[in-house]
Amino acid sequence: MKFAPSYLQSAVNIINQYDGSEPLQHHLKKYFAEHKKHGSKDRKYITSLSYTFYRLGEALNNLSIEERIKAAIFLCNSNATPWQALYNEEWLSVWSEVLTERISFVRTKYSFTATSIFPFIEELSVGIQPETFALSHLTQPDLFLRARPGKNKAVQQKLEQHNIPFTVIGEHTLALTNASKIDTILAIDKEVVVQDYSSQRVGALMSLVEKKQPTVWDCCAASGGKSILATDVLIKIKLTVSDIRQSIIHNLKQRFGRAGINLYNAFVADIGQPVTSIDQQFDLIICDAPCSGSGTWGRTPEQLQFFTKDKINYYASLQKKIAANTIPHLAKDGYFLYITCSVYKKENEEAVAFILKQFPELQLVKQELLLGYEQKADSMFAAMFKKI
Repeated sequence: MKFAPSYLQSAVNIINQYDGSEPLQHHLKKYFAEHKKHGSKDRKYITSLSYTFYRLGEALNNLSIEERIKAAIFLCNSNATPWQALYNEEWLSVWSEVLTERISFVRTKYSFTATSIFPFIEELSVGIQPETFALSHLTQPDLFLRARPGKNKAVQQKLEQHNIPFTVIGEHTLALTNASKIDTILAIDKEVVVQDYSSQRVGALMSLVEKKQPTVWDCCAASGGKSILATDVLIKIKLTVSDIRQSIIHNLKQRFGRAGINLYNAFVADIGQPVTSIDQQFDLIICDAPCSGSGTWGRTPEQLQFFTKDKINYYASLQKKIAANTIPHLAKDGYFLYITCSVYKKENEEAVAFILKQFPELQLVKQELLLGYEQKADSMFAAMFKKI
C-alpha cells in the first residue's frame, strides 16, 4: 500500500498529541475534524495504527513512536498486508501466522517481555494467567450479540441473508468480527443486545433468583445492559434503576423504549453516599460497580499506558461504599449481585471479603472470574450473595 508511510506519520502525530485525558476515539474524532483531507479509507487505516500502538502497553517503551508502531503491527497481525512498505526484508522474511514465532523475533531485536504489556500485573486476581492475559491485548476483541427471547432464529437468518459471518457460542450468543456492520440489519435492543460474552454469562447468576416477579434494583444502571438481561432472564420483574447523572438516566430511558421496557422506576442518586431516595427493599440488587475497567482494555488499549495504580485503590474504596449503602435495601432471602469488569483482586476478591465481614447475614452463593481472553471477549468478575 503506497500510502502506508503517510498513514504511519499521521498516527505518530496523533500519538504525540494524545495525553490520555479523554478516550482515544474522541481524540481521533477531533483530529479528523481538523484534518479534513483524510477520506474514510484514510481514517480507517490511521485509526487502526493508533490503536495498534497502544496495544503494546508499556512494552518496548524505549523505542521511538514510529518503531513501536511497526513492532506493534508485526505482533498484532498474522501477515504483513497491507503494511509491507514499512518493513525491510529482515522483517518480511520472518513474518509468521504463529504469534509465538513473531514474539521470538521481536525478542531477538529488542528487550521484550509479554507481561510488560499489562500494567500492575502483580495486582491480578487469582486464576488469571498473566502472560496469556497480557498477550490477549494484541488482539481486537470480537463483537458479541445476545438475541432476545424468541428472536434467535430471525437474527441468524438476517445475518445469513446479508452474508455477515457469525459464530454461535451459546444458546443466545453470537460472535462477529468487531468491524461487522449490523445497525441497519438488526433492531438493536429490540431483537439483539450488543453485550460482551462475559457480561452475558452473568445471566446464569441472575437465574438463581427463585421468586416470581421479583423486585429488582439495578443501582449502577449505566446504559442498562444488565437491566435488560435481568428482564430477559427473570421474565417478569418490578424494576428500579438508578445512576449518578440525569444524562445517564435520560439515555437509559431511550434504550428501554427500544427494548420494550416500559414499567420501571428511575431516579438519580450518588450511591457512594447513603441512599435516602428509596425506602423499599428488593429481592435482587444488581451492583455493576464503577471500576477500573481493566478487563475491557482490549477494546480501549490506550488504558494500558495511561492507567495509574492509585486508581485501583480509588475504585476499591468506592465499591465498598456502594455495597455498604445498597445492601441495607436487600429484602429477606434477597440476592445481592456484585459485578466488575476488573481483573484486579482489590476490586474483586477483596470486595467479597469486605462484604462478608460487614454483612454477616449474607452468604456467598457463588463467585466467578469470567475469563474472556480465550474467547476474544472481556474479562469480568461476579459474586452472588443471599441474605439469610
